[in-house]
Amino acid sequence: MSTIERYFKDHPDSVGETYVEHAGQAGRIGLVMIGGGLACFIHAIFPFLFTRTASKMIRYLSLVARKRRPQRA
Repeated sequence: MSTIERYFKDHPDSVGETYVEHAGQAGRIGLVMIGGGLACFIHAIFPFLFTRTASKMIRYLSLVARKRRPQRA
């Protein structure tokens, strides 16, 4: 395997995913994080908006991270 191939395979393999699976999951998580950040920014200016959005997204991301964590033998 070439160095370039290793750059794209090593990490996804280490978490038990293909490159495409990893790209999809990482992309979804990134969008959730961006959405949560925007909601927090808006909440900072208008405290009556998005009062629970950040905590819900943090809980969601925590569950996703826990589910994805590789099992130790």
